[in-house]
Amino acid sequence: MKKRIFIAFLLIATMSLMSVYAVTGSGAPSGSHFNLNLIGVKENHEKDMKNYDKGGHVIFVHMNKKTRIKLTEGDYAVLDKDGTDDGEAAFQLPSPDPNNDGVTEYSVYIRVLGKPGGKGTITTGGTNELGEEKFSSFPVSLNRQGGKQTFRNVSKELLYVYCDLDGDGDDERYPLFDDALQDYLWEFDNNGLKIVQLRFYEIPEDVN
Repeated sequence: MKKRIFIAFLLIATMSLMSVYAVTGSGAPSGSHFNLNLIGVKENHEKDMKNYDKGGHVIFVHMNKKTRIKLTEGDYAVLDKDGTDDGEAAFQLPSPDPNNDGVTEYSVYIRVLGKPGGKGTITTGGTNELGEEKFSSFPVSLNRQGGKQTFRNVSKELLYVYCDLDGDGDDERYPLFDDALQDYLWEFDNNGLKIVQLRFYEIPEDVN
């Protein structure tokens, strides 16, 4: 009898764990998460900003050029939502992999919404001790095609910088806020994308 109860308990625990990691029809996991929307606006953008700025976590970016999103360590928060005034915005997020073991403490998913058309890239970068900016060799490519848009996991691309710091010709992996680099950022090169949606889940991701 005790054995049956133990087996039943294991089954319930396993099903509960699976439900946490279950993938929804949108392509993202189920469960609680932090939302961040990158909204592309044109030069005359005051009306667009007013329409979208109705609560939530929003950063306004240029519709057809680069916007830099400065990254700092801490609880999730938008620190500067307008990336169109001086080309820079600011976002705060937790350290993803303090030990750099290749297993993140949370994961990031992304999808593009809005009318079909437009493309862009988001590249993670930082500054070395010589003041030189280094960008990851793994950018996120975005393309708003027709049909249903689903999320995909971009933890590797957005939470790490893969670059060559010692000049040996090989890229090494540096998680956000590693001491090897400073002034971490995402550089969003937007070419007509209206809405890019990011979700942060407290689910580990192995990028090894």
